[in-house]
Amino acid sequence: MRQAAVEAAQSGARLDRFLADALPDLSRSRLQQLIAQGAVTRLGLTIGDANERVKPEDIYEVRVPPPVPAAPAGQDIPLNVVHEDDDLIVIDKPAGLVVHPAAGNPDGTLVNALIAHCGGSLLGIGGEVRPGIVHRLDKDTSGLIVAAKNDRAMHSLAKQFAHRTIERVYDAVAWGSPRAGEGVVEGDIGRNPFDRKRMAVLRGGGKPARTRYRMQERYGNPERPFASLIECRLETGRTHQIRVHLAHIGHPLIGDSVYGRARNVPRAKTVAEAEAFSAAADFPRQALHARVLGFKHPTSQKQMRFEAPWPADFAGLVASLRALQAR
Repeated sequence: MRQAAVEAAQSGARLDRFLADALPDLSRSRLQQLIAQGAVTRLGLTIGDANERVKPEDIYEVRVPPPVPAAPAGQDIPLNVVHEDDDLIVIDKPAGLVVHPAAGNPDGTLVNALIAHCGGSLLGIGGEVRPGIVHRLDKDTSGLIVAAKNDRAMHSLAKQFAHRTIERVYDAVAWGSPRAGEGVVEGDIGRNPFDRKRMAVLRGGGKPARTRYRMQERYGNPERPFASLIECRLETGRTHQIRVHLAHIGHPLIGDSVYGRARNVPRAKTVAEAEAFSAAADFPRQALHARVLGFKHPTSQKQMRFEAPWPADFAGLVASLRALQAR
């Protein structure tokens, strides 16, 4: 724990600037991160505003977490291996498993599990923090992910992702239902200017993003479905792309605590819809599953395609919606 006391001459300074002067071994950007993470307190109260103006005799405490090792360590975490050879490994990732170490998740990740499973040779592939990782799935998204086991495979898979020749199909359960049976959502995605922890469709400054969707099932009144099962195909791979695009068109994913705000959820007008809302409202994560992954093998050049069944929680959600629909 580090402490910094405000002197009279420093009165009125921004908190982040004051701390940067008081603790010169910490950069201002690092201090802003610590403030955002709730690591700065005054009189026992957490201070989350870097723009707070400091006052004489105030004492701030800064909790600096220990440094994270540059190279992740292997950890014995069970993996559902769908395919493995000398070049790559395909995993059916469970919801709740973070892909690689980052702030707030220094270990217990898919990378830690892969290092333990594949051996230390994986550490030199594609960078120290994310060895072998070519693409990501959100922590609470389940389904298929491929990791490279050597530089040649890493380069080949990264090239296929860049050229958009990878087949990626997701199943999503969303609130409401798009009127069209199928369609394309296009909208540049970037950081939300009002909340940097969220992504958003932007008019300028984002990266091009394109999601193709096809309706599979609708639940509720045919004229106004309360929920739907949607197949989504990624034509680009932006952060939170499907979640952002479906929310953008007014149909956020069931269980999505970041993009599924209540104002986007249809209000129940029948008993059946009320029961369905109750069943879906308790779903603990975004209802998104990476069901299909297809690519060309880096060595054999053979086209490979894998399909992962729905996990129990996703299957249970769909079953409850189908049962309610049948009443």
